[in-house]
Amino acid sequence: MTKNTGARGRTEQQKQKPSALDNFLPLLVDVAVPLGSYYLLKSAFGMSTFAALAWSSVVPALRTVWSLVKERKANGLAGLILVVNVVSLVLTFVSGDPRLMLAKDGAVSSTVGIGILLSVRLGRPMMTAGLKPFLVKADAAKEAAWERLTSGAAPRSEAFLRKERIYSVIWGVALLAECVARIVGAYTVPVDTMVWLGTVFLVSAIGIGMVVGGGLAVEPMEKILKAETEAATATGEAGTAAPAAV
Repeated sequence: MTKNTGARGRTEQQKQKPSALDNFLPLLVDVAVPLGSYYLLKSAFGMSTFAALAWSSVVPALRTVWSLVKERKANGLAGLILVVNVVSLVLTFVSGDPRLMLAKDGAVSSTVGIGILLSVRLGRPMMTAGLKPFLVKADAAKEAAWERLTSGAAPRSEAFLRKERIYSVIWGVALLAECVARIVGAYTVPVDTMVWLGTVFLVSAIGIGMVVGGGLAVEPMEKILKAETEAATATGEAGTAAPAAV
């Protein structure tokens, strides 16, 4: 009876434990879907820049409205992507120059990069939204440890918050660098070459953000979070063991 109950409990925990897709779902929906749909509609389906931007704005627009109505707060990433798309829609009327159109694609990366850096400046690093589920993994103890660390109440809070800011800064700088490279390439590299090279720049920026951000910020944050969780568990065990000894 006890074995069956224990097995059933472990099974339920495994069902509740989110997959890697669940951890990254907010980031995928807010950023990857609108950006990916833009390039897919434009390249694979042959839509005009205006049409691709318009259709790729649907998801961030719905996410922004949903957050305002349901959660009573703005969705930073979805709202930022929506603003980028609206600005890009306006810029499509500026000129038909192919080089300008290639350079304009860098506006997406630059705006997102600037938004991320501004969020760090304001004390609310934007990339944390996608990072927290990945580190916490729906673990109640880690969730509590995360709240203590981010609130400044834990001894390791200063180091944890510093790494949190560094993570967003790395992504912001990487995206801004991608924008600069795209603009320079748009006016120095043959147009036909730049069409595919722009994608290489974007993939490289994402790769740098993942590798450098992972090494300099994510791994140290994971270690700090683990240490804080273990310290809290040890304190709790000590607290429950003391009365039994008496």
